[in-house]
Amino acid sequence: MNEFEFKQVIVVRRDLEMGRGKIAVQAAHAAVSATEEARKMFTEWWMAWLREGQCKVAVRVDSLEAVMRLEERSRELQLPFARVIDRGLTQVEPGTVTCLGIGPAPSSIIDKLTGDLSLL
Repeated sequence: MNEFEFKQVIVVRRDLEMGRGKIAVQAAHAAVSATEEARKMFTEWWMAWLREGQCKVAVRVDSLEAVMRLEERSRELQLPFARVIDRGLTQVEPGTVTCLGIGPAPSSIIDKLTGDLSLL
């Protein structure tokens, strides 16, 4: 059984030319934005996740299409999520989708969606 009942998953596009610092900042945007969605729409999940220690997992995908499929599936599963679209001030073009934050939500649901993705 999973140690954490609730988790958040940060999906990072690795097909982009982003340095480590850029990845860290984009992942932070995804985490904060998805958390805010959960706080507003799924308060019980959000509070339980906070009590458990805010488990987060970072995974990788290699295309925009993969991010968009995960977003659509998150919507279908009624999970809180947030897509990060970069302003294009540094390493990527304006409007580039860099990350997707999913959750916090029950681990059992998120694992069905992201459990087969490689860790970042």
